[in-house]
Amino acid sequence: MAGKHRLSAVFLRNAPVGMHCDGAGLWFLKRPDGGGQWIFRYTLHGRRHEMGLGGMEAVSLRQARDFADHWRSKVALGIDPIRSRGQERQEAKRSLHLLKDVAVESFESRKAELKGDGQAGRWFSPLELHVLPKLGNTPITDIDQRHIRDAFAPIWHVKADTARKALNRLSIVMKHGAALGLNVDLLATEKAKALLGQTRHETTHIPSVPWAEVPAFYKSLTEQTPAHLGLRLLILTALRSGPIRHLRLDQIEGRIWTIPGEAMKGRKGKTPDFRVPLPSEAMRVIELAKPFMRDGFMFPSVRKGVMSDATMSRLMERRGMVERPHGFRASLRTWLAEATDAPHEVAEMMLAHASDSLVVRTYRKTDYLEQRAALLERWTDHVTGGSGQVVQLEAAQ
Repeated sequence: MAGKHRLSAVFLRNAPVGMHCDGAGLWFLKRPDGGGQWIFRYTLHGRRHEMGLGGMEAVSLRQARDFADHWRSKVALGIDPIRSRGQERQEAKRSLHLLKDVAVESFESRKAELKGDGQAGRWFSPLELHVLPKLGNTPITDIDQRHIRDAFAPIWHVKADTARKALNRLSIVMKHGAALGLNVDLLATEKAKALLGQTRHETTHIPSVPWAEVPAFYKSLTEQTPAHLGLRLLILTALRSGPIRHLRLDQIEGRIWTIPGEAMKGRKGKTPDFRVPLPSEAMRVIELAKPFMRDGFMFPSVRKGVMSDATMSRLMERRGMVERPHGFRASLRTWLAEATDAPHEVAEMMLAHASDSLVVRTYRKTDYLEQRAALLERWTDHVTGGSGQVVQLEAAQ
C-alpha cells in the first residue's frame, strides 16, 4: 500500500516531540519526556477513532505495523477494533479462571445450602473482605501456599476467628475449582496454615450481665422507644436480635410467637419454625411497641426497614457497659442452671440450640413449649423484680 512504512528505527530514537505518521493509519507520538506511544487511527461508520497500541519501550516498529495491519483488517469487515479488543480481553480473563470468578461461582452453587440463600452475605463476606482484594485477580491455578500466607498474615493473629472462616471459604473455592477440572493445589490452604503457625489469638465471649443484676437493668429501660422496648423483649425471650428486630404482628397468634425457620441463626433450608411462648410482660411490651409499627415491622428504623442490629448495643455502650444484648442469652442460661431444675434439653431449647444427635432430634417430636412457657414466666417474674409486677414505662422525653 502506497504511503506505508515511512518511519525508521533510527528516526524513532531521535524523533522530535509530536505526531509522526508511518502511513495507513499508524502514528507515532513522541512525548516531551522522551517516551513514545503507538496510535492507530481509523474511520468506521463515518466516525474517526484513535486506538493505543502500546509504548515504544514494549512495542517495536515492526510489531506496531503488524498490530496496525491486524486491526485494519477488522475495520475492512466493519468491526470496531476498540470494541473487539475489549471483548478479546474479557474472553482472555475468563479463560484464566481468576479466583474472584471461581469464588462467585462457588457461592452461587451453595446458595441453596445457606440460610436465606446467603443474602445476608455472611458466607461470602470473609472472602470479599480479606481474600479477594489481594488474590481475586490471580488465576486460581497459580495460587499456592505462599500467596495465601501473605494474604492472611495481617489478620492471622489479630482476627483469628475471621481468618479461620475466610480460610475455610477459600478451601471450598479451591475444591470448586478442582471440580471444574482446573489444576488446583488442594493442599495449598493446609500448607499455608503450616507456614502461618499456631494463632496466638484467644476467642473472647460476649460479656453478659449476671442474672442477679438483670432486674436492675430491665427496670432502667423506661423509655417508650423501639430501642428500649426491643431490648426489653430480647431480655424476656432470650432471643437473638434478628428475630426481635424483624418481628411482625402476623407472626403472633394468641400468646405464641412463631418465628420462620429461615430467620433463626444456624437453620438452613426447610427447617421447622420456632415457637416462642410469650409471658404476660412480653405481651405488654408488644402492645407498647404497636404505635411504632411501620411496613408491618414492630421495631422499624427511623428511616427505612427495621431497626439496626447495632441500635440496642449502642444503648448499652452509651451507658458505659461492656456487656451487649446477645449476652442476655447467657444470663438466662446461667439462671436456668443455677436457679431452676430445668432439664438440659429444655434449657437448650429455650435458646433454640440444637442438642443431642441428629438421629435423636429426628425422632423427638416436641419443642417443650409448655415447659418453656412455665420457665419464661418464672424468668419474667425474676426480671421484673421477683414479684411479677409490671415495670411501669415512662414516656420518652
